[in-house]
Amino acid sequence: MAGLSAGIATTFSRSREAFSAPISTLNQDRLRAFALGRKLFRIRWSGRSTVRGGFDGLGPTFNRNTCSGCHLKDGRGQPPASVDKPMQSMLVRLSVPGESAHGGPLPHPVYGGQLQDKGIVGVPREGRVTIEYREITGSFADGEPFSLRQPVYAFGDLQHGPVGEDVLVSPRVAPAIYGLGLLEAVDQATIEASADPDDADSDGISGRVNRVWDPVTGQQAIGRFGWKANTPNLYTQVAAAAHGDMGLTTSVFPQDNCPTAQTACAEAHIADAPELDDARLETLVLYARSLGVPAKRDIHDPATHRGAEIFDDIGCAACHTLILATGSDPALPELANITIQPYTDLLLHDMGEGLADGRPDYAASGREWRTPPLWGIGLVQRVNMHNNFLHDGRARGLMEAVLWHGGEAQIARDAVIELSRSDRDALLAFLASL
Repeated sequence: MAGLSAGIATTFSRSREAFSAPISTLNQDRLRAFALGRKLFRIRWSGRSTVRGGFDGLGPTFNRNTCSGCHLKDGRGQPPASVDKPMQSMLVRLSVPGESAHGGPLPHPVYGGQLQDKGIVGVPREGRVTIEYREITGSFADGEPFSLRQPVYAFGDLQHGPVGEDVLVSPRVAPAIYGLGLLEAVDQATIEASADPDDADSDGISGRVNRVWDPVTGQQAIGRFGWKANTPNLYTQVAAAAHGDMGLTTSVFPQDNCPTAQTACAEAHIADAPELDDARLETLVLYARSLGVPAKRDIHDPATHRGAEIFDDIGCAACHTLILATGSDPALPELANITIQPYTDLLLHDMGEGLADGRPDYAASGREWRTPPLWGIGLVQRVNMHNNFLHDGRARGLMEAVLWHGGEAQIARDAVIELSRSDRDALLAFLASL
């Protein structure tokens, strides 16, 4: 059926819990594990680990003390509402020119891979980043004006000195986590078959696979998750988020995130055992894998049909691929052999200078981003109570997000500029139905 975004893994809630429902085919054992995973996802952790089975071990420096602090109701984050507000569901990646031993970004020598804006008692936060915006005005071909906001970032309260002129900075809001198990279940061969790195068909679209390091297997793998497809699977993704965002050690990342210059951070270390043990890590991974995808809405509305035609005609579907299929042997058996409609090819695309962060991430250049899935995007306002989109939340609505597209998407973006008001409304109606 056209409204089933994820086949039998489609869910049907339209409430604020629309992103938080499990797929319906989980057996009782996995449903119980899912419920425990939800508890772990939403629980608040505290500092000073003694590894006694409680929820301590936070930090020593960190961004949030709970997974849901960034991924509220399993949805997407947003930038602060004003320059004087702290980041609540957003963080700032840092690196310096060069590559790490495994080909990834080279962490900043003093501040590490991302700026930590909080610390446990006795350990100072690393600093904070503020955002101001510069308005960029334009107009559609019919004369209707629009305005885009260009973010300008500034570091403040840095506890260990300036970041330096060579720092590479990438601000990122937390992405939604529903449907990730289905995207993980898509066969590698399917993703590779869609890639066209040299634009052999001369259509102006040259999607590329990111090749990243998998610390679990100790091998290179295809990147699927993260704004630049810099993580290969959900096990690594969850472990990396626990470590980078909350300071929780695991068997995957067993060392505290304390760069050498941060002595108070290193001195706060107490326990050598993982603060998030394998059993809890696996439960969190199962939770992320098991979240279903909301059904489409208003699928019989004429405006939705017209918007879908426009979406395809102007070339959006070249990257936001409608149909994918999961493989026969996924990590979660319930996700096998499902036809899904995620509107992504899971590939990297050059999105132009306007969206560039200038920070390479494995094979991803400073202008490339993974095509984000669009399923469920029309429910963000209802679930997360905001309408901010793109990797840094700069877009105040879906049309602004479209108008920021450049690079390989420039032709499609220019086609939107030429649309009539009624066709623009139809395109937005279609996106809102997803």
